[in-house]
Amino acid sequence: MIRERFSYRQTFATILADAPAHIEVAKAGMLAARQVLEVYIARDPFFSTTFDPYTPDSDDLIINRMADATRAAGVGPMAAVAGAIAWAGIEAMQEAGAVFGVIDNGGDIALLSDRNVRVGVHAGDAALSNRIAFVVPPQDSVLGICTSSATVGPSISFGVADAVTIFSRNVALADAWATAVCNEIRPDDVSVLDRVNPNDVRGIFAVMGDRHVRWGDLPLLVRADVDERLISAGDR
Repeated sequence: MIRERFSYRQTFATILADAPAHIEVAKAGMLAARQVLEVYIARDPFFSTTFDPYTPDSDDLIINRMADATRAAGVGPMAAVAGAIAWAGIEAMQEAGAVFGVIDNGGDIALLSDRNVRVGVHAGDAALSNRIAFVVPPQDSVLGICTSSATVGPSISFGVADAVTIFSRNVALADAWATAVCNEIRPDDVSVLDRVNPNDVRGIFAVMGDRHVRWGDLPLLVRADVDERLISAGDR
């Protein structure tokens, strides 16, 4: 397996693949998506600043994926940027014939895999942080595993959760809902989960200090030693 870092402007990702050619097509897919996004934002800067759902004037796939996902979750379009870019990269790998690929864009992961993949949980100073991992079984279609945190990383959050991880076939939607749930969930109030559509989201795992919340269908959780040096900074 090959592991390679990729950075372009605000994108800082890690790519896993079996072949060097698949690394290169992943980079090209993310770069193309990023460039489309930058061109659109230059024309419509409000798209990149609003915290509210927004309907763009665009036919571009990445723009509409971000807008549709964040409209469903009730947040601004940029809440789905990292997931949408990772999704573009993993789709490029799939189109090139890859049966294994992982793109970690700062905790927002798109993967396609013919084997079990362990995905660690990083939740800052919470008791479970870096001590557990999901064992994700083989996936013959793209799966999004996106995490938002109010205590880790540079992203804007209005919540208190150390980590909220969302599983969805729609990677942009996983990213958007991770932000929305992280903004609202509290140790004594998990009512935000009532808004989540189980047809769109497969599972949710939230860590808040010494408490964790499970919702939906989640992969097996096992004890693990998570190496923080492998964590990607992501889109900012």
